[in-house]
Amino acid sequence: MTIAFTFPGQGSQAVGMGKALAETFPTAAEVFAEVDDALGQKLSTLMWEGPDAELTLTENAQPALMAVSLAVLRVLEEKGVSVARDAAFVAGHSLGEYSALAAAGALSIADTARLLKIRGRAMQAAVPVGEGAMAALLGLSFDDAVAVAAEAAQGQVCQTANDNADGQVVVSGAKAAIERAVEIAKGRGAKRAMMLNVSAPFHCALMRPAADAMAEALAKVDLHRPVVPVVANVLAAPISDPDEIRRRLVEQVTGTVRWRESVRWLAAHGVTRLYEIGSGKVLTGLVKRIVDGVEGVAVGTPVDVEKMVVDLV
Repeated sequence: MTIAFTFPGQGSQAVGMGKALAETFPTAAEVFAEVDDALGQKLSTLMWEGPDAELTLTENAQPALMAVSLAVLRVLEEKGVSVARDAAFVAGHSLGEYSALAAAGALSIADTARLLKIRGRAMQAAVPVGEGAMAALLGLSFDDAVAVAAEAAQGQVCQTANDNADGQVVVSGAKAAIERAVEIAKGRGAKRAMMLNVSAPFHCALMRPAADAMAEALAKVDLHRPVVPVVANVLAAPISDPDEIRRRLVEQVTGTVRWRESVRWLAAHGVTRLYEIGSGKVLTGLVKRIVDGVEGVAVGTPVDVEKMVVDLV
């Protein structure tokens, strides 16, 4: 059996995430404390007690999701699981790519937390509130969604932001253009087309100021060669060179998250099980919609951890 470790993105956060891990495993509690120290913020308290509206803020949700993923991973490592030995590849959805890089030893947890704080703030600040939007187009192929976005643009930014699974594409851009895309998609036979409740238009050209901020921030951190290749969002293919990783992380801010293609690439290269390390089960659910013959397993609770250890150690 060939496996890969995957790491969730924004939307998988929930008040209480990671609390049982910290109460059960001292190693997990140490990770949360390390993230708190790196940020100079009691992020763990916000994660475990809320309020939800504050946790959902991009600048909090991004490092919080990484913290849970790395807490799970450190406990797994303590119990004998090894990324280098047990995983052929790692991959993450949007911010999850940073978690994947930290898991594979390319970034320290502290640097990853600080980078994601910067990323969250920069993405939020890139576009004034109310000027951008995102929408889910369900039941259309990716190529059809690209055509819808092109027709809806009319001189404004409107592009595919997330290719999550067959028939599940998210478009992002100027609010008026995204509203047009929703109506055009309905006319093109989409099963559903709906505006999303998000705070900014992620993964589109309007995020250019955030990409510039990340280029500056990434240039200042130590980034090592990962112990296993990282399947990059913008390529749907593996990379390991630190300089290329930096470039692709910058491109990712304005580029499409090619998750469907990434999972298919993994399957085509022999991966038969994807362990989703962290909060929620979003990526595990997507696996079933993307490719046959690949199993998704969510690992986010103490019980999940023990089951995975039994499987691999």
